[in-house]
Amino acid sequence: MKFSFRTSILIIGSLLTQMLSACVPQTSAAPTPEPQSLALARVSMPDTEVRQLKSSATGRSYDIYVRLPAGYAPDQNRDYPVLYVLDGQWDFKLLDSIYGGLEYDGFVPEMLIVGITYSGESPDFDSLRAMDYTPVQDTFIPGSGDAPRFLAFIKEELIPLIESNYRVNSSRRIFMGSSFGGTFTLYAMFSEPELFSGYVAASPAVVYGNRFAFKQEAEYASSHPDLPVRLFLSVGELEELARPVQEFMQVLSERGYTGLEMETRTIEGERHAGNKPEAFNRGLRFIFQGE
Repeated sequence: MKFSFRTSILIIGSLLTQMLSACVPQTSAAPTPEPQSLALARVSMPDTEVRQLKSSATGRSYDIYVRLPAGYAPDQNRDYPVLYVLDGQWDFKLLDSIYGGLEYDGFVPEMLIVGITYSGESPDFDSLRAMDYTPVQDTFIPGSGDAPRFLAFIKEELIPLIESNYRVNSSRRIFMGSSFGGTFTLYAMFSEPELFSGYVAASPAVVYGNRFAFKQEAEYASSHPDLPVRLFLSVGELEELARPVQEFMQVLSERGYTGLEMETRTIEGERHAGNKPEAFNRGLRFIFQGE
């Protein structure tokens, strides 16, 4: 076989390259470093803290979220109104934002906000709240009907904890809840109205327990001509509870309780969960109206 000069040069060059490569120590390529996961900071809420409380009344453990006013300091002599809100796992963050705007605009004073929720790694919020917030048992809801025990927890354990550790005005307690939380809010109001000066009940399940809220109100009215509280009661226009809650609003309006200052609102275009921001906003504004 004949090779051209050019072909011969290429073959020789290739052989020389292989020989030289064999003589030079080979180093392995440095491994490509794997991307390191960044240690990102967690978002936290300023001026807040968490306490844990095991209740002897209910047997359950609670996380208690506390939001302090921006100017709060232990050595000051000023005391503050205190807002207790149920479903802290959802609504404490919402209230922080709503309150911040209202306080900035001068509609509400500085206050403490206390959010009530459940302790544990992965608590079943739906099941636990259905136990604590319902005033009577329902066969379809296991463990329901613990509202009397939960009210005892709030009165005998939670309020003393807050009022012994923070500078709050015991005559200016406000209570707030939505859905089953609103159901419990009405239950607490008719059970011990003097425990709080103001109540905000958003979309309460007044039909729960064979219309228990209507029965409790009628029983209260039979022996109490007065109801000295401020009550904000609301419901979403498009939710299934709209008609029964509006009926309950009418009952309270026609009852004529002495001392009751009440505002009711049907929130246009909203359903059961989406009406909370406006309900809480309007509710707080009403509770502190004129201050």
